[in-house]
Amino acid sequence: MASVNPYLNFQGNCEAAFNHYKKVFGGEFAMVSRFSEMPPEHPCEPDEKDKIMHVMLPIGNNTVLMGSDIPKSYPNPTTGSNFAVAVAPESKEEANRIFSGLAEGGNITMPIGPTFWAEAFGMLIDKYGISWMVNYGNK
Repeated sequence: MASVNPYLNFQGNCEAAFNHYKKVFGGEFAMVSRFSEMPPEHPCEPDEKDKIMHVMLPIGNNTVLMGSDIPKSYPNPTTGSNFAVAVAPESKEEANRIFSGLAEGGNITMPIGPTFWAEAFGMLIDKYGISWMVNYGNK
């Protein structure tokens, strides 16, 4: 069965926000990646190299709060809707099934497919206006 976690988007202050959440909830970051760590075929803007590409903060037994800064090349997130529900399926087949089901009548913002970090990743806004990220198989 897939796990589900909140994924928060920020306009350049992800690191400050997650350091605050770390103080509030306790624990340690399970992962922190910066845009400068992306492979050469995905270059980042020089002034964005130190921004957060992906951060994970485990909270409690089964929840992971995740987040990232949004690059300038993407639309700015709107306060109050600057999050997505992140789904981590247990197989590529399950990832494709979940993605297809959520996409019915919705808007695919990034088709599901391989990325430099996962075997299958895709983003969409479902027909009810909820943002989803489906990520299977970290590389």
